[in-house]
Amino acid sequence: MSIWWSLHLRREAASIPLARRLLLGTMETAGVDPDISFDLSVALSEACANAVEHGGDKGHGEASADYCVTAYLDGETCRIEVSDSGPGFPVYSAGCAHALPQAPASAESGRGLCLIEQLADHVHFGNRPGRGAVVSFDKVLKWREDALLKVS
Repeated sequence: MSIWWSLHLRREAASIPLARRLLLGTMETAGVDPDISFDLSVALSEACANAVEHGGDKGHGEASADYCVTAYLDGETCRIEVSDSGPGFPVYSAGCAHALPQAPASAESGRGLCLIEQLADHVHFGNRPGRGAVVSFDKVLKWREDALLKVS
């Protein structure tokens, strides 16, 4: 089984639940275990929240009004990418979230990238020179017992 979709969303908080619901619906239809679906939907919500909050000002007075979410369910893996056109990650941290300043556990914000790392199997934080940041992550899928579309 292979399913993929891509969304171009406005950088508005209301776009986050839309992306999350589409992912959850796709996974439920495909027969993915609910715990895996939940983990990926939380990671997606965090990545989208970062794109909404940080993904639009390139420093040239331009503010991008959108960001992109792409999800691939291919075989036994789900891969998700969230890209924006903001300033990107600090150069010392591109590709390595461990190098990003970590917020204390009691902080109200700033823990999203760490949470994505904990919920996914593989994570990449990178910059697209002159075009913004991309967060991609994947997770091996588990299937419900009654899944009709699961890989045999």
